[in-house]
Amino acid sequence: MKVVGFAGFSGAGKTTLVEGVIAALRARGLRVSVVKHAHHSFEIDQPGKDTWRHREAGAYEVVAASSQRMALVRTFDEPQALTAHHLIRALHPGVDWVLVEGFKESNLLKLEVWRPDTDKPARYPDDAFVVAIATDAPDRMPEPTLRPVLDLNSPEVIASWLVENGARFEYVPEAYI
Repeated sequence: MKVVGFAGFSGAGKTTLVEGVIAALRARGLRVSVVKHAHHSFEIDQPGKDTWRHREAGAYEVVAASSQRMALVRTFDEPQALTAHHLIRALHPGVDWVLVEGFKESNLLKLEVWRPDTDKPARYPDDAFVVAIATDAPDRMPEPTLRPVLDLNSPEVIASWLVENGARFEYVPEAYI
């Protein structure tokens, strides 16, 4: 499997870009999984639904499954500092690409999603794991770079770049243990 991160500050357009890249990779017949960093507590259950009620009753894990989906909800007794690598290891091994959204501090190779209008600094000058920058304002980048600069509004082009450079993103779990 190949793994690439999408890092950037809130409001830069990571989720929209990842949505487009998923569609572009799927159009090539590739299987794609996503690991998403969430801040603080979040809910995927609906209050009152069976899975929510089981969790509220104290279940450590609740797995819900149908013929079309499966979801696992695990509630930690104490906060856990899970890394992107922990979550990648939990995924089905038969995927072609894993897109990791968030986890900007990880040691995964990543595309930085940068927009000057967010008034946030660019990460690429100080992050050796940034291998390309996706932006809508290449003329406003804070520092010149030899890294590829890709059009943030062209997820198909970014997916093509990923596929062309796929060997670079091959995930070797042992390297991160």
